Amino acid sequence: MKYANNRGSLIEAELKAKNLFNTILKRKLIQPGISESDLSLLIHKLAFEMYGIKEYWHKRIVRFGSNTLLPYNENPENLRLKLDDILFLDFGPIFNNWEADLGRTFVLGTDPIKLKLSRDVEKSWKMAKSYFDSNLTLTASSLYHYVVNLAKKKSWEFGNEHCGHLIGHFPHAKISGEKIKSYIHPDNHTQLREKDENGFYRDWILEIHFVNYKLKIGGFYEQLLTI
Repeated sequence: MKYANNRGSLIEAELKAKNLFNTILKRKLIQPGISESDLSLLIHKLAFEMYGIKEYWHKRIVRFGSNTLLPYNENPENLRLKLDDILFLDFGPIFNNWEADLGRTFVLGTDPIKLKLSRDVEKSWKMAKSYFDSNLTLTASSLYHYVVNLAKKKSWEFGNEHCGHLIGHFPHAKISGEKIKSYIHPDNHTQLREKDENGFYRDWILEIHFVNYKLKIGGFYEQLLTI
């Protein structure tokens, strides 16, 4: 399949983002009592220390507890992390003018439901990736509905109006025309492998956001779909 020659820079950006997340765990930055804003600041300093990152193509998302129910566009109150809690991180650092977008869920304590949710979002991402890989004519809307059904099968609800978006060179890649075509959205019926105006296949991010509104918990897993 014909991708842009400099696509390797996009893959490298994701690998660096994964290394950043691993370092967050190694340095034990996630500790009970810390606030969302303080953890975000610590990670911002770490990213600068490791890679000199100053720019992010989207706001840094650090969500604890009940805030994990909320999708990207929300700006909730600043919570502190509890002893037996769930959280997710969603960061879009820019490495040498190439975007990364990575999201992960972490659990403090041994609550079996929170741990199941953390496992389910990762497993479901991998299942959706396999579904994409096996269907060369898959549309954005079909993948969205597949992900929503995965949530139901695992006894969760899907927590967002879309489950992914375009990714690429900064500034954030977009398709000219309808904004909806930049998202893996139920109203986007174009094929995910549709070529751009230069004849290259586009790269997409896949987002899994499962929630339980009664228990006030959510889980999130996000990374490149098209590698």
